Amino acid sequence: MILLKLASKSLFNRKASVLLSVLTIAISVMMLLSIERVRVDAKSSFANTISGTDLIVGARTGDIQLLLASVFRIGHMNNGVSWQSYQAISSKRGVAWSIPLSLGDAHKGFAVIGTDLSYFEHFRYAKKQPLRFAQGHAFADVNEVVLGADVAQTLGYQLGDNIVVAHGMGNTSFDQHDDNPLTIVGILAPTGTPVDKSVHVPLKAIALMHGSAQADSHEHEHEHEHEHEHEHDEHTSHPSERHEHDQHHGQKHAPHQDLVGTPKQISAFLLGFDSPLYSLQVRHNINQYQPEPLMAIMPTVTLSQLWEMLAIVEKILLLFSLVVVSVSLLGMLTTLLANLSQRRRELAILRSVGAKPWHIFSLMSMEAVLISVIGTALGCGLFYAAMWASRSLLQAHAGISLNITPLSGYELSLVAGIIIAGWIVGILPAARAYFYSLNDGMSIKT
Repeated sequence: MILLKLASKSLFNRKASVLLSVLTIAISVMMLLSIERVRVDAKSSFANTISGTDLIVGARTGDIQLLLASVFRIGHMNNGVSWQSYQAISSKRGVAWSIPLSLGDAHKGFAVIGTDLSYFEHFRYAKKQPLRFAQGHAFADVNEVVLGADVAQTLGYQLGDNIVVAHGMGNTSFDQHDDNPLTIVGILAPTGTPVDKSVHVPLKAIALMHGSAQADSHEHEHEHEHEHEHEHDEHTSHPSERHEHDQHHGQKHAPHQDLVGTPKQISAFLLGFDSPLYSLQVRHNINQYQPEPLMAIMPTVTLSQLWEMLAIVEKILLLFSLVVVSVSLLGMLTTLLANLSQRRRELAILRSVGAKPWHIFSLMSMEAVLISVIGTALGCGLFYAAMWASRSLLQAHAGISLNITPLSGYELSLVAGIIIAGWIVGILPAARAYFYSLNDGMSIKT
């Protein structure tokens, strides 16, 4: 306790240089914990870019390519899914909901998505959070459009403005659909996902733009209903099961037909199931689908595979944070060594009143530990302040949902490691003070 008291008073007497060392350690601890927390939560948020969706179905291609095109709007799909296959698969038993997606158009560099109202009802992100409207409402007419938050902010659009969609992804536009202007009726709240950079239009509007307006043909709809009923009768043997399935199917596909129509094909579609057991069975059936080559992926599994490909980014972030901590500890070492020659008189007085060399060694190493403890404690405080200040900003612009929770076991081990490293760094000046105390140079000079 006496050594601890002496170490505290010694640090207070050198408060200017000590404060500088404490601040450098605090900033390095804050950066290390922040990078680690953002890394972990970014991985979690990355996996939650699409949440609550059991399967993504598209033409047969690579798993990651299908995920990037349908969820992240990166790349394109060479082939589509026929509308008949979409209806046949989405009407299978166990399917709770389905969301058709038609991609391939753009508006001033932002992806255009043709879909239906089930998109706004069932699409989830970041731990099953639903989409919300910052302004307006979902489209209710074929000539209406809903914008993501970034689209509206970047292009300065307001409700009631008219836009024109072009054929072609990204900034490359091949054909402007000037004859089909769309009126903005809704702007979604920020989500930090690709939804913010998307323009959402009715599925039927895509067909109208591309000159395939089969949606108005009542005859086609009637033929489809007749074919579905015939197919349904063949696969449903029990009358009670047939009645229950017909009722469930009518709930899924009857509403909003005026916004959907019967397009020739779509790019992909999302599926949600009543039970996870259905997803495995339906996924197997889709991958073996005979009418056309299709594939179904589990977004959570494919997202994990994609993150593994980005593991190098994690290593770079960890290396960067360790370099920052190392620099701060070297700064503390430099300060302690620089002050050592100025403290020879102080140490000589301690020796004259009976302090042994190991007392000097313990005192110097204890000072290094105190600086490390105070710096890490301050760094933890700065870390939580930074998390609270940047939480909403990261969620809105980067899609990273930060968890303001106590330090995890791994984070605590990082903090403990910094304190131990500070003690090890302090051994060098402590050892020099120890040997100084053994020679004649440690006498008081007048």
